[in-house]
Amino acid sequence: MSAQLHVESSGRGPPLVLLHGWAMHSGIWHPLASRLARHHRVHAVDLPGHGFSAPASTFTIAQVVAALEAAFAAEPTAIDVVGWSLGGQIALAWALANPQRVARLALVATTPRFVAGDGWEHAISRETLKRFGDELAVAWKPTVLRFLTLQLRGSEHGHAALAALRGELFARGEPSRRTLAEAFVALSTTDLRADVGRIRHPTLVIAGDRDTLVPTAAGEWLASAMANGRFVSIAGAAHVPFLSHPDEFVRTLRGHLSADSAATLLANPLADPTANAEGTR
Repeated sequence: MSAQLHVESSGRGPPLVLLHGWAMHSGIWHPLASRLARHHRVHAVDLPGHGFSAPASTFTIAQVVAALEAAFAAEPTAIDVVGWSLGGQIALAWALANPQRVARLALVATTPRFVAGDGWEHAISRETLKRFGDELAVAWKPTVLRFLTLQLRGSEHGHAALAALRGELFARGEPSRRTLAEAFVALSTTDLRADVGRIRHPTLVIAGDRDTLVPTAAGEWLASAMANGRFVSIAGAAHVPFLSHPDEFVRTLRGHLSADSAATLLANPLADPTANAEGTR
């Protein structure tokens, strides 16, 4: 059974879903959501076991996609989806599972595979990821806080962005420890390289050129592997460009979301970029 999701909705316009990354919750999107809500009906989602959403029976990407399908089943138009990090992998899986539900994708600091190996070098080593997983089982709070620090390493304006991340981390209570472990397994084992070529939706891949968790080469590969992918690197940003470089990020994202492209309609004839979404969740 899929989990019921906590969704915070604002604004008016074409529907836009925001999917956060591992260990966080949708509050991380608040500064961005308020700006996007001027032109979109923005739905910021707490993933299962994160924020105000109850845990799923098991956290898997397939389970999360099923929960998203249930949460937005009544949406009359196709949805633009923005996914950050793990949320980007979930966005890709959603587009693969139900192409007609998704209009456009924007993938932020997203990779088809987080761990190196099997001919894939644009990632952190398997040993590093295993060590992180071992530490998570022993002392989860310090490990999560260290993971946040890694996300901003080397970034311009990194101190302010890190303060924002830390401030939001426990703002909705502590995440489910079981969910953290299961979501970490999903993060560690997912490999979408063989599948992303089937995605025909217009897709923007946004990377920070100082990201040490998801190298820019991973984003470049992802965009090139997709039929309608485009890659943009934000100079001076690391893993959280929407916090460290919000103005450049919003300009880039708005350009993608406002494009009334023929490719969107070709990928999904039900998508209508000018449709208005009504109602709240």
